[in-house]
Amino acid sequence: MVKNFLLTAWRNLRNNKAYAFLNISGLALGITCFILIGHYVFDELSYDRWNQMADRIYRVDGDIKFGGDEMHLAVSSDPMGPTLKKDYPQVEQYVRFYSSGPVLIKKGDQFIEENNVSHADSTLLQVFPFKILAGDALHPLDGPNKVIISETTAKKYFGSVDLDQIIGKTIETDKASKFFTVTAIMKDIPRNSHFTRDCFFSMQNVRYKWGNFLSNNFTTYIVLRKDASATEFNKGFPGFVNKYLLPQAQAMIQIKSMDEFEKAGNKLVYFLTPMTSIHLHSNKVAEMDANGNIQYIYIFSAVALFILLIACVNFMNLSTAHASNRAKEVGVRKVLGTEKSGLVYQFLTESTLMAIGATVLGVALAMILLPYFNDLAAKSYSRSDFFSTRWISLFICIPVIVGILAGLYPAFYMSAFKPIAVLKGKLQGSFNKNSLRSSLVVFQFATSILLIIGAIVVYNQLKYIQTKNIGFQKDQVLIINGMNALGKGKDAFKNEISGLRGVMASSYTGYLPVNYSSRNDNTFFKDPVPDATRGMNMQNWLIDEEYIPLLGMEIVKGRNFSKEYGTDSTGLILNEEAVKMLGFEKDPINQKIYGFTGPGADDVATPFHVIGVVKNFNYASLREKVGPLGFFFGKADWVTSFKMSAGDSKQLLAQIESKWKSMANGAPFSYRFLDQAFDDMYRTEQRVGKIALTFSFIAIFIACLGLFGLATFIAERRTKEIGIRKVLGANVPGIIGMLSKDFIKLVCIAAVIAFPLGYYLMNKWLQDFSFRINMEWWMFVLAGGSAIVIALLTISYQAIRAALMNPVRSLRTE
Repeated sequence: MVKNFLLTAWRNLRNNKAYAFLNISGLALGITCFILIGHYVFDELSYDRWNQMADRIYRVDGDIKFGGDEMHLAVSSDPMGPTLKKDYPQVEQYVRFYSSGPVLIKKGDQFIEENNVSHADSTLLQVFPFKILAGDALHPLDGPNKVIISETTAKKYFGSVDLDQIIGKTIETDKASKFFTVTAIMKDIPRNSHFTRDCFFSMQNVRYKWGNFLSNNFTTYIVLRKDASATEFNKGFPGFVNKYLLPQAQAMIQIKSMDEFEKAGNKLVYFLTPMTSIHLHSNKVAEMDANGNIQYIYIFSAVALFILLIACVNFMNLSTAHASNRAKEVGVRKVLGTEKSGLVYQFLTESTLMAIGATVLGVALAMILLPYFNDLAAKSYSRSDFFSTRWISLFICIPVIVGILAGLYPAFYMSAFKPIAVLKGKLQGSFNKNSLRSSLVVFQFATSILLIIGAIVVYNQLKYIQTKNIGFQKDQVLIINGMNALGKGKDAFKNEISGLRGVMASSYTGYLPVNYSSRNDNTFFKDPVPDATRGMNMQNWLIDEEYIPLLGMEIVKGRNFSKEYGTDSTGLILNEEAVKMLGFEKDPINQKIYGFTGPGADDVATPFHVIGVVKNFNYASLREKVGPLGFFFGKADWVTSFKMSAGDSKQLLAQIESKWKSMANGAPFSYRFLDQAFDDMYRTEQRVGKIALTFSFIAIFIACLGLFGLATFIAERRTKEIGIRKVLGANVPGIIGMLSKDFIKLVCIAAVIAFPLGYYLMNKWLQDFSFRINMEWWMFVLAGGSAIVIALLTISYQAIRAALMNPVRSLRTE
């Protein structure tokens, strides 16, 4: 019987090639999209799962609100880890990471800049069990001047030699402790980790004022014992704050208790964040690497599912529309005694056979398109991933599930035909009388319109980000990193470059308004004797007198820094938000604030006087509102920026690089442009926009494949009606309109459904941005209009063909 089902199914598909092509190609495209997006979703959900202790590892995070400014931190104090380990028996182990920026490592006569580096405790491998390929696998960082390097880094600096021969060799760096001994070589950290590093240097080489519970500069992870609860552990943090942070705070500022601090509207809270939730659920200050976003996982999962459903809907619609061509076959089979169940199995066999063909084609297309998808999604998937147990199991399940899902309704629909009616040619089936088929078309186009709305909103939000007046000029600004490699020659290099033709201005710019690496928070007070209830957190950046003019910022009150004023060493330029929060709006100039920063700052608050006010500018992502910021006079000279005229930048860059090489003793020339760094902050949104646009077109295309097939079959079934209408005087436009109106009506209904849903979902996405566009009526009209135009173009061919047909041919048998 099964053999008979298969032979009949194959014969039917072979005799209806156009129908089979439309169905299989639509399903194949849907399965291709499902596989590609599935790769992305599975990969994002797999982060950090390779660590066998993943469910017991937590990062210590903090929320601090002081004076109205709130920070969400992925870092804590340097004593946090050791103290938790000492005081709380639930803590099995801890490890801390500290980043002091890029490191220059010498290879031959040249230095190479390595950005993916950190300092780590000797307990590193007890928390993160990276696979050690050579060297000490227990405590490779137990002592100063030691370093763990990745396999790739080992080959990069030592060539393709036996890894064991590299152990014990030294690498030369630009750090204060110049030489480090390679004590271990680890396998490259898995790509699906929320942080990756190429080098781990010993924590004992960090120059730091140790023991300050009030400073937050270390990423701290702890491993809880198997029987410990993170929820219960979090309840102990208030006691930890009272025991350790409060006494240090009382030594510097007036604060009676944490209750008093909190009653003033402030907050200081530490808590554990599960490591497995960091990649998709954390977007805090000082993340070790850029993270993903769980919202995009929900979005892409829905897109993958909807595209596959659109493809299945195509199958169902085409199958039921094709039913009239097989009605007599069903009638004859029933008259000859075939049971309804036998017909159902027959049609399910056909749908499963097509699903198998579509799956094979879909997998092949996915493999072909994988490199392009990698570029689109900024991933590095391999075709070998398709042969994993997970994907092979999925490939087996897809044709069965899709075949049954797509074929179940057509099977029951066609097997329910009454033999007497169909043999007399009385099968009813005009398009507008089949409510389920109409509903499925509405579903297809509602989903497609929803995707188009999403793509339009994302595109316009990104365009808004690019064109918004952010308060500074980011164009034609060249940033040169690694200035420490010049030693005492920084000023000489800066002056040399400033004298080149095409260079308009220069400034030391260790702090730039493009990313979190520029963050430098400190606490400031309005009173000489610091009071915890009358202070606030504020960004404090060291700048020189050339910084504000170079970036085109606007001073709205007072003046800029100047070397002519000796008192500017304790001068301060505030942004408008800081002025507002301090209550200085009426007359900010010469007002004083006090802070533990500046020249000679230790445990005594330094007074600073306001000399100017700069107009608010976006110094972080547009997702965030502008917070308080103060400029202080000094040199953040590890980075230098140059304002260039709009001209031959390549030639000027070559001149700058030549000067660098002559002065930097083999250090690499590392540069970028400020507008590029600004765009990097929104790389995720740009990728999402491209992916949304790409899959919107694919969804529309799949829906149109089905629409084309439906139009073909409807036109065939109404051939005689069209012939009669033409004989009675109907013109071609009238017939085209008659054939098209039912489809267009359904697309309009789909638009009405998609509009409010699209508004709700995209408004929710836009809420992530403090600065965002307003969704306007034309976005929805454009999405709906596009769908209608595409639908019209799809069905117009068959409608025109049917309208132009000679009526004699369709009526000659009557």
